Amino acid sequence: MPKNSKVVKRELDDEVIESVKDLLSNEDSSDDAFKKSELMVDDQEEKDVDVEEGSDVEDERPAWNSKLQYILAQVGFSVGLGNVWRFPYLCQKNGGGTKPEGSSGDLNNQKNQHFSLVIKVVDWDTEELGSVPALVQSSSGIQGAYLVPYLILLLIIGIPLFFLELAVGQRIRRGSIGVWNYISPKLGGIGFASCVVCFFVALYYNVIIGWSLFYFSQSFQHPLPWDQCPLVKNASHTFVEPECEKSSATTYYWYREALNISSSLSESGGLNWKMTICLLAAWVMVCLAMIKGIQSSGKIMYFSSLFPYVVLLCFLIRGLLLNGSVDGIRHMFTPKLEIMLEPKVWREAATQVFFALGLGFGGVIAFSSYNKRDNNCHFDAVLVSFINFFTSVLATLVVFAVLGFKANIINEKCVTQNSEKILKLLKMGNLSQDMIPHHINFSSITAEDYNLVYDIIQKVKEEQFDSLGLKSCQIEDELDKAVQGTGLAFIAFTEAMTHFPASPFWSVMFFLMLVNLGLGSMFGTIEGIITPIVDTFKVRKEILTVICCLVAFFIGLIFVQRSGNYFVTMFDDYSATLPLLIVVILENIAVIRIYGIDKFMEDLKDMLGFSPSQYYYYMWKYVSPFVLLCLLVASIVQMGLSPPGYNAWIEDTAMEEFHSYPTWGMIVCISLMVLAILPVPIVFMVRRCNLIDDSSGSLASVSYKRGRIIKEPVNLEGDNTSLIHGKSPSEVPSPNFGKNIYRKQTGSPTLDTAPNGRYGIGYLMADMPDMPESDL
Repeated sequence: MPKNSKVVKRELDDEVIESVKDLLSNEDSSDDAFKKSELMVDDQEEKDVDVEEGSDVEDERPAWNSKLQYILAQVGFSVGLGNVWRFPYLCQKNGGGTKPEGSSGDLNNQKNQHFSLVIKVVDWDTEELGSVPALVQSSSGIQGAYLVPYLILLLIIGIPLFFLELAVGQRIRRGSIGVWNYISPKLGGIGFASCVVCFFVALYYNVIIGWSLFYFSQSFQHPLPWDQCPLVKNASHTFVEPECEKSSATTYYWYREALNISSSLSESGGLNWKMTICLLAAWVMVCLAMIKGIQSSGKIMYFSSLFPYVVLLCFLIRGLLLNGSVDGIRHMFTPKLEIMLEPKVWREAATQVFFALGLGFGGVIAFSSYNKRDNNCHFDAVLVSFINFFTSVLATLVVFAVLGFKANIINEKCVTQNSEKILKLLKMGNLSQDMIPHHINFSSITAEDYNLVYDIIQKVKEEQFDSLGLKSCQIEDELDKAVQGTGLAFIAFTEAMTHFPASPFWSVMFFLMLVNLGLGSMFGTIEGIITPIVDTFKVRKEILTVICCLVAFFIGLIFVQRSGNYFVTMFDDYSATLPLLIVVILENIAVIRIYGIDKFMEDLKDMLGFSPSQYYYYMWKYVSPFVLLCLLVASIVQMGLSPPGYNAWIEDTAMEEFHSYPTWGMIVCISLMVLAILPVPIVFMVRRCNLIDDSSGSLASVSYKRGRIIKEPVNLEGDNTSLIHGKSPSEVPSPNFGKNIYRKQTGSPTLDTAPNGRYGIGYLMADMPDMPESDL
């Protein structure tokens, strides 16, 4: 082909090395814009630059001020509310760690109550037992070994997939949309699906922060407002509120005073104005923190990420000094290794690992995209994963220390009440004084003495025992009431804190901790929405952040109706679980199968300065995809077996009652799952069938051949993140120059930029049908 023709063809290898001579040899003599461009050489240690299309201004891509700030951001995103109220529930339900000598039990007595599939935040499917809504497991049923499968699955799917997301974000330096466009344009819908899931989760996650803000605002009074049941006065007398008397003070305050909940999903009941104001405050906090991106949210991370640890340590020290705390912790670490053979335990552990690290949300990719390319993301992946795990263990110790104290108080009341019953039975002659040991003093009876008397009466009065109405008063019975989600945070834990000395102080600290845990996760979730859209469509981050928060607030009003709690349940169960599993499976396939595992390992070697362990090679290629597929199938089966519905609070009975979703509710549930995953097939079909006009300068006007751009020079106003190639000059060392090379346009508004923010190789060869398409 003649040298002066409009298109110059050059055969390039996969690992192409571009020098200044190569760049100039591709110059088109008829391209005035190219002639007017000036060659600039940038030292590798300088910051990468992003240039908006159609602009002469270079904008530096934001970067973390320090490594500590970045680690705190990742920790804040991964460590969330689920670490405090989901992990302790699973650890108790399935047991703890090392098996002590002589531990035993009967698996046949396990009582497996239904509960909904849970993501990182809340599980609502609970049953009312006594004063606290709870999933109750029999004493033998809750014994197991949960930490062992959790650690195994953390090593198999947690750390490898977390490392993968960190690496692709740092390598390509774009949000989730740009990253997966880079890997494979046909799978670009993965990024859009992540954004949709992030938006769904943000809608109701911030509602939980609003609930915490409400309780935080109500904690500045003594006694706490949920300390006792309210009194109702009428013309003749005063009596305790019936709904509260049938349940408990904390349960009544949660359902009636805080939520003012309706009796069904279909009964809207209008807006709860107290919660509406709290939701607005939560979104204002998120908006102000995120409006400048990591430049503003990064500074807040120093407080929002570290403060929860201060509170947890304070609670742990205070909890260990409480009577009965050791009983709670001992109960937590009473394991049963045989239960590890049950698939349910592994499914629950895998689900917790998956969502605890925030895989698939896009926040991990977005945060890592602001790193330097030589950052050791492998160290970050291991560090953040184990910080997340040890935070969960710390929170579990705190929860069980406090619940042990609460169980001890309830058990003491039980002993006192039943001792009075025994005295009455003795006076009535139903029981003989001879069966009571002489050292027993009912005026100051201990739990051990009561259990001794209880066992004697049970043996002597075997046939008539049930009619006596005595209870066993075992502290393990209270600890067996496995509470999670809002049942733990807003009912069980608040009830325990009412018995603390200086209870308002501890309540303020606890709910401020919940607010900070929630905000840390919200920052990562919103970053998973904002960063990909800003990178892709070049809109101003400030404007997009405000619009996103406003839209989310107005949509979120459905969650602050009187029936809003039921919508939170619906979104929690159906909007993210299956879509995120599908997203992460596709991420794994895109990197390992389409981009190529060998090429990806070479990229990691270039970034890290050393070759990652072959352990990751086999995990990514074989083990992780298999485990993810098994988890997806198990999740679908579990969702199919669990009846779709929610637990409605019935005011008359002061108990929860399971209701099935109405027809329109089922349509909403299915729509949430479909909408979340719909971008994947849509983008695939658009790319596959070239449904977008190539002359429009849009995403479809870019042809992806062997990892580089082939685009008509006249249409350079397309999507900046779609203009990609296999190796940018900043990533492939030139044989003649050791510095990064890019072009700065001086006379033309049209720019050809690489996905990492630097200019690309120049106008690469178009209209070459004989060039084979790569796997990309």
